[in-house]
Amino acid sequence: MKQYDLITPEGTNDLLFEDCAIRNGIEQRIAGIFSSKGYCEIVTPGIEFFDVFNLRSRYFPQESMYKLVDGKGRLLVVRPDSTMPIARVAATRLREVPLPLRMFYRQNVYRNSPAMRGGSDEIKQMGIELIGSDSRRADLEVITTAIEVLASCDNEKFRFEIGDIGFFRELVSKLDTDDASKEEIRSLIEVKNYPALNDLLDSIGNNKITNALKQLPRLFGGVEVFEKAANLFADEKINKILSDLKAIYNDLSALGYDGKITVDLGIVNKMDYYTGVVMKGYLEGCGDEVLSGGRYNHLLAEFGYDVPATGFAVNIDAAAKLIKRSNTYKAPAADAVVFAENGYEMDGLKYAHKLISEGLTVENSVFGTLEETKKYAADRKIRKVICVSDKITEAEVNVNE
Repeated sequence: MKQYDLITPEGTNDLLFEDCAIRNGIEQRIAGIFSSKGYCEIVTPGIEFFDVFNLRSRYFPQESMYKLVDGKGRLLVVRPDSTMPIARVAATRLREVPLPLRMFYRQNVYRNSPAMRGGSDEIKQMGIELIGSDSRRADLEVITTAIEVLASCDNEKFRFEIGDIGFFRELVSKLDTDDASKEEIRSLIEVKNYPALNDLLDSIGNNKITNALKQLPRLFGGVEVFEKAANLFADEKINKILSDLKAIYNDLSALGYDGKITVDLGIVNKMDYYTGVVMKGYLEGCGDEVLSGGRYNHLLAEFGYDVPATGFAVNIDAAAKLIKRSNTYKAPAADAVVFAENGYEMDGLKYAHKLISEGLTVENSVFGTLEETKKYAADRKIRKVICVSDKITEAEVNVNE
């Protein structure tokens, strides 16, 4: 007996007409932003060898990936991320292409989320990767593009955060503790669990490093954050990290997004992945970030191509849900319906094609009578019915808004 033939797997859902229209509109706007800046689209396979994601950094734990086996018994995964496959492509097929490489993508990723979290296992993402430059210019290009993408989703109600994971890495590297404890410290800072973080750091010691790490989740806000951070701990490397980040923050503030850009030195996710400036973007009404990214200078080296890179990804599904929830989207109706009398069916199709070639959206009526066609048009809020027989007549339809 069938049990699951009428439902979708947990973490997935069907997208209906309005859902697709909203998502397509967002994709077109963002693709236009990327293309205008010289980024070229790339599509990677939906399935990859497990080895592509089984890197030293172990960013994707095995349990988070959907796995399958090919005809030769080799382990495959359904793509959980787009950056790593693009790194593979850059290190192989694009290795001889002059740097920098500018690429963008729009494709689904699949992650096996815990059932109780209620998250999506299938996520439509768009993003860019700028490969081959470690310059401040590259960081500014990617960051300003990320802000432009957020503003294109909602120019008034977005927030953008920048940080530098190097600040945390420098602090935690000076702790006299094992890697497991360092990872636990990172995790507690990421979720801002102050009590557990304080208890763990107290067990390690009471010094400037542990005191600075206790304050790290609170180091967010405006330009004042940099002075607070420098007062907690300073050395040559940390001073340079803070100075470079402050310069970027000042440049971004000059763009005119007052109150929308903040500094957060507590952004410490993916420590084994990111190496420098990191970013997160939020839209009002969505609790989790809809955009994230940053600099990852060591990832491509794991594919045998030691070049720096930076980029970001935006969750298209999350942005689309917000637009739908806000009721700001109205599905466009067709401009007209063409109804053909019996014996004039091909004439009706030819006339509809003529109108379409002129830029109109035209439906062909599949009903047997003009009355049925008019009722259909009214239900679909289509204001005009065109009748084709030995002559062509038009009728306006009363549409209730």
